[in-house]
Amino acid sequence: MSATDRIWTAALLVIGDEILSGRTHDKNIAQVASWLQVQGIRLTEVRVVSDGMDAIAQAVNALRSTYDYLFTTGGIGPTHDDITVDAVAQALGVPVVIHPEARAILEDYYKHREGGLTDARLRMARVPEGAELIPNRMSGAPGIRHGSIFMMAGVPTICAQMLDALTGTLEGGVPLISETVGGWIKESEVADLLRAVEAAHEGVQIGSYPFFREGRIGANFVIRSTSRDTLDACMAALCEGLTELGLDYTPGGI
Repeated sequence: MSATDRIWTAALLVIGDEILSGRTHDKNIAQVASWLQVQGIRLTEVRVVSDGMDAIAQAVNALRSTYDYLFTTGGIGPTHDDITVDAVAQALGVPVVIHPEARAILEDYYKHREGGLTDARLRMARVPEGAELIPNRMSGAPGIRHGSIFMMAGVPTICAQMLDALTGTLEGGVPLISETVGGWIKESEVADLLRAVEAAHEGVQIGSYPFFREGRIGANFVIRSTSRDTLDACMAALCEGLTELGLDYTPGGI
């Protein structure tokens, strides 16, 4: 098998008693699987484990030794039962440390919020030694990358932000290509259109990036796929939909 034919694989470890009890319905499996598909990586196994150090550590070691990438969701928040960082560090045989960049991010995020950076919130700056950060535009607290392991938030909207930050950064089987279209368009005007166009084109993701310039609101929409034909078809459908809504747009973004 040539390097271009190799199938890159990933596993997802969903962590949390609330998932196993049925109190919370997991929404991350579908979005992680869809995102990986666009990156040219196949999600091959999903496991759900409780909030237990040994259970998490054992699953981490089993999955990271079997697949090219391991993603975890849940257990990286500020409460005492958020122990994913500790369990991954145990699995890797490294200590837990405060990441200086993560601390700076949290200090900035909480400086104008009630209570400031408390000891509980500082827990979100803890990482297994040697880790890098995954940006999080939504709530400040970053995700964590340690080699081939990616520790993501359990909240689906925040997990989606972290996945977006990783887009195009993982080595996969097929190169990722993209096209952009933008305009002075409010996201709320096209939310249904973006959802419908993405659903109609398998293997495509559409990212929406709002901005505020010159006193006006606008957005750029980035279409990503590993297939040029699929990408072009999706781009054409999106542009057609924008035209039908009477919205002006600029290929390449603004």
